[in-house]
Amino acid sequence: MSREFTSLTQLLEHIEKTAKRRKRVSLDLVVRAVGRRAFAPLLLLAGIILFSPLSGIPGVPTLMAILVLLVTVQLLLGRRRFWLPHWLLNRSMSKEKLLKTLDWLHKPAYWTDLWLRPRLMFLVHRSGTYVIAVICTVIALGLPVMEIVPFSATFAGMALAAFGLALVAHDGVLAVLAFTFTALVFALIAGALL
Repeated sequence: MSREFTSLTQLLEHIEKTAKRRKRVSLDLVVRAVGRRAFAPLLLLAGIILFSPLSGIPGVPTLMAILVLLVTVQLLLGRRRFWLPHWLLNRSMSKEKLLKTLDWLHKPAYWTDLWLRPRLMFLVHRSGTYVIAVICTVIALGLPVMEIVPFSATFAGMALAAFGLALVAHDGVLAVLAFTFTALVFALIAGALL
């Protein structure tokens, strides 16, 4: 059963509580903690991982691209429960590394949550969700290239996290900011590759 999160802090605390019980934390454990039926928290999770220092680990942006693609394509196809392959779900890291990253994220999460509230709801409901899914699919397709363009995966993570948060908090203003982050990501990539 999916848990309803209304803030970034709630999501981080729930993942932290789940992780503290294990030596190593698999993606499967984190996905089960946020809920496999929940598009927004899964998108937010991928964005948080990419925005955090974990994005500097080789292969992490590509793994998050696969996660985002699997979720967004299934959402666009109308699936209610997201299927993810075992080889992706079995990827893990030490509890200490994850808890350190979550600790690093708590302060920005607190300040972000102060600004979130339901606004411009048409951007984050029904057709707005599908537009966000399409944009996130495009971001995910670009993530493997971002492994070679410095900081682009971090900006992509900001965009994905902002889209996920916008959907969680029903905040269309944040969705507009996420569209801006997306434009910056692709401008950064274009500038680096040309």
